[in-house]
Amino acid sequence: MEESNEKKDLQGNLERPSSLKPVSILKPTLSGRSTPRASPTFRRVHSSRTPRKEGRSGVSCSQWFRSNRLLYWLLLITLWTYGGFYIQSRWAHGNNQENFVGFGSKPNNEVVDSEENHQRKLSSDKDIAQVRNETSKSQVGNETKMLDNKYVVLARKGNDIPSHPKLYSRKRGKRSGRGLQKKTRRKQKMNEEIGIQNRLMQEEEIPKRNTSYGSLLGPFGSTEDRILEWSPEKRRGTCDRTDLFARLVWSRNFVLIFHELSMTGAPLSMLELATELLSCGATVNAVVLSKKGGLMSELARRRIKLIDDKLDHSFKAAMKADLVIAGSAICASWIEQYLAYFAAGSNQIAWWIMENRHEYFDRSKRVLNRVKMLIFLSELQSNQWLTWCEDENIKLTTPTSLIPLSVNDELAFVAGIACSLNTPAFSPEKMLEKQQMLRNAVRQEMGLTDDDMLVISLSSINAAKGQLLLLESAHLIVEEQTSRNDVGIQSSLSREHIKTTMPERQRLKGLLHKLNQTRQFSTRTNLSYRSMTSMNEGKRRMASDIRKLDFDDEQPRKQNLKILIGSVGSKSNKVIYVKEILRFLSRLPNLSKSVLWTPSTTRVASLYSAADVYVINSQGLGETFGRVTIEAMAFGLPVLGTDAGGTKEIVENNVTGLLHPIGRQGTKLLAENLRFLLENPSVRQQMGLKGREKIEKMYLKRHMYKMFFEVLFKCLRIK
Repeated sequence: MEESNEKKDLQGNLERPSSLKPVSILKPTLSGRSTPRASPTFRRVHSSRTPRKEGRSGVSCSQWFRSNRLLYWLLLITLWTYGGFYIQSRWAHGNNQENFVGFGSKPNNEVVDSEENHQRKLSSDKDIAQVRNETSKSQVGNETKMLDNKYVVLARKGNDIPSHPKLYSRKRGKRSGRGLQKKTRRKQKMNEEIGIQNRLMQEEEIPKRNTSYGSLLGPFGSTEDRILEWSPEKRRGTCDRTDLFARLVWSRNFVLIFHELSMTGAPLSMLELATELLSCGATVNAVVLSKKGGLMSELARRRIKLIDDKLDHSFKAAMKADLVIAGSAICASWIEQYLAYFAAGSNQIAWWIMENRHEYFDRSKRVLNRVKMLIFLSELQSNQWLTWCEDENIKLTTPTSLIPLSVNDELAFVAGIACSLNTPAFSPEKMLEKQQMLRNAVRQEMGLTDDDMLVISLSSINAAKGQLLLLESAHLIVEEQTSRNDVGIQSSLSREHIKTTMPERQRLKGLLHKLNQTRQFSTRTNLSYRSMTSMNEGKRRMASDIRKLDFDDEQPRKQNLKILIGSVGSKSNKVIYVKEILRFLSRLPNLSKSVLWTPSTTRVASLYSAADVYVINSQGLGETFGRVTIEAMAFGLPVLGTDAGGTKEIVENNVTGLLHPIGRQGTKLLAENLRFLLENPSVRQQMGLKGREKIEKMYLKRHMYKMFFEVLFKCLRIK
C-alpha cells in the first residue's frame, strides 16, 4: 500500500493540488496579523448544501455592528449625551432631591407641583410678615377692620402665583394634560388651605391651670356620649319628607355662601341649613369666603361639597343653581363680583343678613336692591336697616322677610324637648333624666357644689359681647361674698364660745328675765338715762344671741357665684380684648378664683346642663337675635340680657329673665340682678320654666323651616 502525502480535509476528502500558482493574499485579522487567502485558517468549510451567491446572502445585525464599529460607538456617544442633557434639565427645574435615581423616577406633574409649592410658600411667608408688620403699626380701634379685610385678601391671594413657563411649553396629549391639571388643582387646594390657616393670627391661649386666670375646663364631649348614650355624629338626616319644605327643595340645586367658618351664630346657622337641605334631597354646594374658624371638619363630616372661591369656579356653580343663599352681610363683595360676572344672577340670590352694625350696612348698601329678597333675623334689626336706608336716601325696592333662628334638634333632644330625634328608647322624659345626670357629672368635673351658682356666657370674646363689664358686675358680688364670709367666720367663732346647749339657753333667758325686772325697778327709782341706755343695749345683744341660737339651723345657706366664659380659641376673638380681661383678673385674686374658661366647641349641651343662669351682655345696638339666648332658655335657664337689639324680643323682663341697660350704667343693675337670682333659687327655676315654654311655642326647628318655606317659594324659579 502506497504511502500518500496527500492532505485530507476535516471530512476526509482528498485535496488535490491546484495547477495554478497560489497567490498569497493577506487580510488583516483582529490580532493584527495577515493570513493568506489559501491558508487552511482562511478557507471556508464545504457543506453538502449548495452555496448561495455572495450578492444575495443576508447580513445579520451583529455582523453589521462588527463591520461598522465606528457608527456603533457614535450611536452610544449620542445616547449618552442625550441622557446627560435630560438629567441636567430635570435637575435645573427643581427636581433635585436626594432620592433622584434614573429616568422617570418622578412624574412630570410633581415637578410642576414642587415649583408651585415653593413659590406659594414664599408668598405665604411674605404675606404673614406683611400682616404682622401692619398689625403692629395700626391702632387698637382700627385693628379689627384691618384684620378682617386682610383675611379676605389672603384667602384669595394664592391664585395668582405664576408657574414656570418652560414646564408648560412642552406638548402633551389631551389626556395627560387633563390629568396633570386635575392633580395640580388638587394640590393647590390643599396647599392654599394650609397656607390660609398659617396666615391667621392665633389667639393667645389661656393656661389650663393658673392662680391668676382661673381654670380652662372642657369640652365635655366624651362625658356627653357616655351619659346620653348618643352622639351628634350618629345623625345622618332628620328631614320630614312629607313636609312642605322638603317637597319644595327636593332635587333642587342650592349654593350657600359662608363668610367664614367660625363657631358663631351665622356660620353655624348656615351649616345647619345645608344639612337640612341635604337630608331633604337637595344638592348643596358651599362657597367659603374665609376659612377662618374650625368648622371645616364639620363640613366634611356632613358631606357638604366645598367650592373654592377663586377664579370663576364659584360663579359658574352659582349660575347652575336654583337659588343662592348668602349668610352674612360680609358676602356683599362676592355678590357684587358675581353680578358683574352674570348680571341676570340677581333673580336667584336670597340674602340672609345676620349683622346689625352700621359698618356692615356700609359694605352692603350698594347691592341691597340687586338681590331677589332680603331676610332679617328680628323685627328690630329689620327696622334698623330700613332706617339706615332712609338716612342714606336709598329707596329699598327689594322685598324683605323675617326668619329668626331656632334651637337645632341635637340641643332640643338633650334638653328633653320633643323633636325628630326622639325614639321610644330616647323619649323626652328619658332625656330629662339623662340631662340631670349630665349636669351632676359636668359640675363634678368643674369642681362645683350645690352651693355654687354657675353663670355662663358663651360667645366670641370681644368688646361687643361685654365680657369685661360682666366681670366688673361679678366683682361687686364676689367682694360682698368675701366680706360676708369673713363676718360669718367671726360669728361662728362667737357661737362656738356660746354653747348651744339647753342649760346655756335657760341661763341666757334667766338673765334676760332679770334684766327686765331691773328695767322695771329703774323706772320706779328714776335711774339716770345713761344707765338705762346701757341696760337696754345689753338686753338687745342678749336677745339677738338667743334668736341666733334658736334659729341658726333654719337659715338658708348662701350660694357662691361662679362665672364661666367661652369661647377660648375662637377665630372671632380679639386678642387685645382678651389680654385686657386677663390683666383685670390678675389684679383681683378673689374674682379670678371664681372665673372659669371653656374652649370653643360645638358640644355645648353639657355646658347648658351644668349652668344655672345665662348672661347675654351685648353692647352697642345689642344682639341681632341671640342664638345662644334661645338655646339657654331651652335648657330652662333664666337670661340676664341687655335691653337692646333682638334680646328684647326674646326675653320678657321679670318673666323669662331680667334686662339691664348697656354700657357702664348697666353694670350695677346687672350686679343687682345677679345678686337677686343668687339669693332666690326658686325664682330662677320659675323663670327658666317660662322661658322653656316660650321656646317650645316659637323657636324650634319646625317653626323656622315653616317660615323658610314661604321665602323659598317666592324665590325659587318654578320648573
